[in-house]
Amino acid sequence: MYKSASYDEPLLNKLAQLSDEECDLFNDIPNSLKRKKKIKIPHLDETQIVRHFHKLSQMNYGIDSGMYPLGSCTMKYNPKICEEISSWSKFYGTHPYQDISLVQGNLKLMFELERMLSEITGMDFFSLQPAAGAHGEFLGMLLSRAYHENRKDFKRNEVILSDTSHGTNPASVTMAGYKLVEIPSTKEGTVDLKILQQVLSDKTACFMHTNPNTLGIFEDEILEISEMVHNAGGLLYYDGANMNAIMGKARPGDMGFDIVHLNLHKTFSTPHGGGGPGSGPVGVKMKLEKYLPIPRISKEDNEYYLDYNAKDSIGKIKGFYGNFSVLLKAYTYISLMGKEGLKETSEIAVLNSNYMKEKIIKSKLYDLPFKKLRKHEFVLSCEKLKQEKNIRAMDIAKRLMDYGLHPPTIYFPLIVKEALMIEPTESESKKDLDNYIDALINIAKENPETIKNAPTNTSIKRVDEVGATKNPILTWNMI
Repeated sequence: MYKSASYDEPLLNKLAQLSDEECDLFNDIPNSLKRKKKIKIPHLDETQIVRHFHKLSQMNYGIDSGMYPLGSCTMKYNPKICEEISSWSKFYGTHPYQDISLVQGNLKLMFELERMLSEITGMDFFSLQPAAGAHGEFLGMLLSRAYHENRKDFKRNEVILSDTSHGTNPASVTMAGYKLVEIPSTKEGTVDLKILQQVLSDKTACFMHTNPNTLGIFEDEILEISEMVHNAGGLLYYDGANMNAIMGKARPGDMGFDIVHLNLHKTFSTPHGGGGPGSGPVGVKMKLEKYLPIPRISKEDNEYYLDYNAKDSIGKIKGFYGNFSVLLKAYTYISLMGKEGLKETSEIAVLNSNYMKEKIIKSKLYDLPFKKLRKHEFVLSCEKLKQEKNIRAMDIAKRLMDYGLHPPTIYFPLIVKEALMIEPTESESKKDLDNYIDALINIAKENPETIKNAPTNTSIKRVDEVGATKNPILTWNMI
């Protein structure tokens, strides 16, 4: 048995014999903050410690463990080579204050990544600075404001959103000082052109949209939407959270969008979740290029440099130049996949989504509101189960955990009652898809009480999320 004391037993014995006074190296600490009792440190052998932490690691769930079908989050598999390359010392050892001459390789990589993203989206220029998708949205709104104010068009203070917009869109609009105008969708789940025409005015700064939208439906009339917005003097903003559906197939720039943000941590390979790391680069058409944040990465005489000479720039929006490790992984991923590989990624993601959708709705246990054809994701409704068995989307999600599966996004978008929002991505095999489909169908046929008491075989049983939010129990334990 390997005891913890065996590593340096003389030192540990010496420390154990020290008095409280001798241990107190900081005499200026107030008595009220000093420990009243000695710390009770358990004596454990190495085997126990290793098994404890290994068990904790097994309780975690990630894309390496199984399917992670969170709708609109694109929790796809991240190739390990991207992680390996980002761990190379020549990259992670770079300091942001190093002289430009010593980071030419880093600058070249970012310069080329901007060109790659421009080609993929049909935009003219990119900024890699935003640290997340919502940060990119906020930058997009600031660019919109700068554009209109530079034209002395100060009355444009409204941004239009559809009722299927992503949850962060309204927040980004409001933070940028705009007034939010929300419009309802048609019975097909797409933008209502008649209502859009009614709300467009000389106050419209921007129309913020996603295509395909959050229901997974492609806006067939996007060119008409673009023409309407531009004729009204507004800009068209593309939320790129759903870019995994159209890579190599369609480009926002060709649809008429003026501003685009991408989620590199969704679409272009970086571990996603737990608050980061993220990256939300923003691309623009030529007319908005001069407002992009500084510094810009430029090239002259085969040398790369950081260009701060941009009098119309909105300024700096992030310390240094963006989350470089995420940019590196995206560069690696795009280089590995190539044009045809990215195209195939979207084709398989759309195929997987429609395969799951068709098999589930054929069971007639779940409903599919709005247009039938979907892209990379689809949104089911559990309203029928709620009416017939008093089973809600939350219950289905909890019961999936008993099957060893991660639940999908629930209760979003808000226009679908008892929503289950599923995005399988291109990562999953037919076997994985069938397993998830069978679980959803089996759960809908189970005893309602079994479902409402789930999960029963997880390390933590069902938590009262609403109660925990409204009535938090806060404790402070002084040792």
